[in-house]
Amino acid sequence: MGKQAAGQGESERMPDAESEHGSGAPGPSPDRPADWYTKKGRLKRTIYESELRRLQVELVVLQEWVKHHKKKVVILFEGRDAAGKGGSIKRIVERLNPRVARIAALPAPTERERTQWYFQRYVAHLPAGGEIVLFDRSWYNRALVERVMGFCTRDEFLEFARSVPEFERMLVRSGTTLIKYWFSVSDDEQERRFQARIHNPEKRWKLSPMDLESRRLFREYSRAKDEMFKFSDIKQAPWWVIPADDKRRARLNCISHLLDSLPYEDIMPDPPVLPPKEDSKIYVRSPFEDQNFVPLKY
Repeated sequence: MGKQAAGQGESERMPDAESEHGSGAPGPSPDRPADWYTKKGRLKRTIYESELRRLQVELVVLQEWVKHHKKKVVILFEGRDAAGKGGSIKRIVERLNPRVARIAALPAPTERERTQWYFQRYVAHLPAGGEIVLFDRSWYNRALVERVMGFCTRDEFLEFARSVPEFERMLVRSGTTLIKYWFSVSDDEQERRFQARIHNPEKRWKLSPMDLESRRLFREYSRAKDEMFKFSDIKQAPWWVIPADDKRRARLNCISHLLDSLPYEDIMPDPPVLPPKEDSKIYVRSPFEDQNFVPLKY
């Protein structure tokens, strides 16, 4: 796992609470040239695209290491609506083999699933050896959405708070690498992104009635998140907060940290040599008239 704060206890490390005044996003990194950033401190597109390509190559190297050594990797993505979780997940898996790296984005539980042990439907999506699973929201729905919206009872929430540290310790003991990310977005930036979705037909589907209600309950979510960190920020699987007001920087910081969190090695095979084709004279292609072609509109 990645580096942890010195002297960190199992439940002692808790970031400052988010508020409508901001998510504590840093200014330009002192480790990077100043001309990488705009006057507002946001990462320039050309720099972002160049760094993203470089990191995605490293993700492919990581993938081969995970596959070769039969590693089991689980990555949780949590945060407010419009915080940028989905965009970061897409950039991580964009160049990867879907048989190795897959996304688990579970819908609302069915009536049958509501009667199961709470973690049961998530366990079914955990990785086997040589796999990476990225949870776009996870079992922490109980501590956030379900709790704030009143979809679970207080007893159910308290049982989750008692169970989740042991559940995650059990995963880690079984050889699973568990990495948990919280995408932190400020009140103003979330408002801007919600407005952009409302006025963009391509993004309007992202706004559900639940999202709008979560916006109204912004401070309740802050309190729920702070309490969640208190009981689930354990040394075996700590929370890692990603300031996400700048999506480009959030994505790169997330991928960079993910790569630093695993002791992978470059075991990429040498480029293969293509064998020569068979003699095409022994094959007679069927007439074009017997095939259906899509209309050539472009």
